[in-house]
Amino acid sequence: MEAAHIPCVRPRFYSVRFRRQAIFTMDRGFDMEFSHNGQSRARLWHLLLVLLLAVALELSTTAGTASAASLPVYLTQEASYGTDVVTNGWERVERYRDTTSGFHAEGFPADGRGDQDGKRVTYFGGISRPSSDRFLLYSAPGWDSGSRPTPVLLVHGANDTADRAWANPGEAGGYGCGAATCPSMGLMQYLVTRGYRVFAVGFAHKQGDNLMQAQIVGDAISVIKAKLGVSTVDLVGWSKGEMSARAYVSSVKPSWGRSYAGDVRKLVTVGGPNGGYDYPYAHGWAHDFSIWPECGGKVNAPSPHSHMTCYGQYTAHPEFSMTPSGGYDNYPGQRQMLSRWDGVYGVDGSAQDWYTTYYGGQGFYTAGSGIQAAIDAGSLIKPLHDAGVPASVTTYLLAGGSPDVLGIFNENRGPSDGVVFVASALDTTGIPTVGGQATITGANHLELGWNSAADAQIAAWLS
Repeated sequence: MEAAHIPCVRPRFYSVRFRRQAIFTMDRGFDMEFSHNGQSRARLWHLLLVLLLAVALELSTTAGTASAASLPVYLTQEASYGTDVVTNGWERVERYRDTTSGFHAEGFPADGRGDQDGKRVTYFGGISRPSSDRFLLYSAPGWDSGSRPTPVLLVHGANDTADRAWANPGEAGGYGCGAATCPSMGLMQYLVTRGYRVFAVGFAHKQGDNLMQAQIVGDAISVIKAKLGVSTVDLVGWSKGEMSARAYVSSVKPSWGRSYAGDVRKLVTVGGPNGGYDYPYAHGWAHDFSIWPECGGKVNAPSPHSHMTCYGQYTAHPEFSMTPSGGYDNYPGQRQMLSRWDGVYGVDGSAQDWYTTYYGGQGFYTAGSGIQAAIDAGSLIKPLHDAGVPASVTTYLLAGGSPDVLGIFNENRGPSDGVVFVASALDTTGIPTVGGQATITGANHLELGWNSAADAQIAAWLS
């Protein structure tokens, strides 16, 4: 681990340049005025040299303090990791803490499926279940030298990391990127080679509260502004990451949170549920088999049910519930993305217990409270629509058009990317300044972060 680095002016070089110029100027004056008295000249020279050095030191100290103060007082840098530790092509990863009162530790499933893993445990100081007041800031090669004037912050989605999402889609192996084989490079490298200064945020909780994560997005932007001396950044939010990015610019926040600081130029939503989604409730029976441990499930995702029968055994797992249940609330970020689409595309009537899964009640094999109860427990779709994106933020919406995500039961009720309806990803409700919309027909929900056509479209919008 490297020592924490806070950007500041290098005072030593500044003072040397100042002193060299001062010595030259004063030496000429001494030669002209005091050449007749060598002793007086020597004493005055010594006195003025001391004064000049003192002034130079004061200017250097003041400059360094001003630069360090550009980082908000509520942010503390806790650690910095360089290329001797960092993997997947990043140049640096830093850990910060937001000391604002209101942040708290969120719930993690007891079996460890939602824990931080891989290098993220190292970056979070060896803690696999960090408090949500901590976050990681990834810096790509060229973060301080790229030719593009506006830096880019990438915001990853649910059950994901900045490493897998943006830098190495194949980190989790086949199917982790929505395809049988996965590339080893992603959008980060694509943008870097085109002169963009790229950063990515890493959240403490993979399915966390989007209101807290929106505050973290604002924190990451504050750090980037302090590092580069810029006034605005561009945001790219993928899937659930779109929610926190949009909540930040729309000032949808917790009671203790900070409002939007006016520091985003463009917002690009990638497969984002701008109109919400209801996939877990529409396909709950098939969805639950990947979650329920008695059925062999291990996926870190919420269930629309509180009870389910697996191989003849009826069991309760409130810790996997979409809504708060039994004292557990491990998936608040998923609940916040919900909205009903049964009035548009209906409900999949071929699924087991389809009616009670979507509308609530006891079915043959499952029981749950239904989608409306989950929406009432805290969906953010309507608040985001009502708040609206500021007109000063040009927004671009990218959808996937291929419903063939390998390893899951795909959304088949209407045009989708396998998880999110195209109509939701391209929903412009509450977005006054739309810079562009596009659908990548050959990309599913998980391919949008590395598909070449998607990368090219995002880069074009950012340029």
